[in-house]
Amino acid sequence: MVKTQYKVISIEQSEFPPRELVEISGDRTFTASLPAFGPATYKNNQLRMQETYSHPQTGEKISFKPATSAEGILITNYEFKERAKPKILDPRWLQLAYILKGKDGVFVNLPKDKDGNPISDEKELKLRLDKCEKVNGIYLYKGDDSNAKDFGFAPYETFKQIIQEGREFAESGLARVLEHTSKKQAEILGEIASKQNYLRGVNVCGFGSDINLMVASLDSDGGLDAGRLDVYGGWGDGGGDDDGYAFGVL
Repeated sequence: MVKTQYKVISIEQSEFPPRELVEISGDRTFTASLPAFGPATYKNNQLRMQETYSHPQTGEKISFKPATSAEGILITNYEFKERAKPKILDPRWLQLAYILKGKDGVFVNLPKDKDGNPISDEKELKLRLDKCEKVNGIYLYKGDDSNAKDFGFAPYETFKQIIQEGREFAESGLARVLEHTSKKQAEILGEIASKQNYLRGVNVCGFGSDINLMVASLDSDGGLDAGRLDVYGGWGDGGGDDDGYAFGVL
């Protein structure tokens, strides 16, 4: 694994509202907005990403598109204890990606149709698995279609919906498909879910087979059993309690 490098681009000048950026390089190379968008519904956060902003150094016009779950996880891991945990996961939650909870498993980072909307027809998504590579029990899209970036599928038998240790979660099909890795362990999610951050482990829930378009999220369990990372697949996009944060990439 190539060590991930981060370079923060701070604000110097602006015509439109500036966004502080972070350049990420390593196994993946991209530039993202360092502060997350929100709190709002996932749909409204995506609309805010499409507005016009200024590059913090050059002043050029920029806008953003939603990070995939794998990109969002990388951004989240940057100075996790100082940034994402206290500012996003502790008070709210991080919206990772649209998912479809199908009969046999969970589809992640859904491909987009001609109008730019996530495809939520299970039959069509299953047909697209023919273009994916099956590795260590999960399916990962490896093509160059930007509308299907980081698309994947984790059968229900590859993960458990229980409270578990961080390492067990990182080795699960759900963690690996969210991180879009062909390795036997999701290394970045393993770091986030470590005992240094969450002494009481990980609670995976909300991924039932009810064939619904939902939003996968991460948050810190703040209830009586606080000290766990929640990996939740049950948020809709209707507002109110669904309000959270999302990362955008240039």
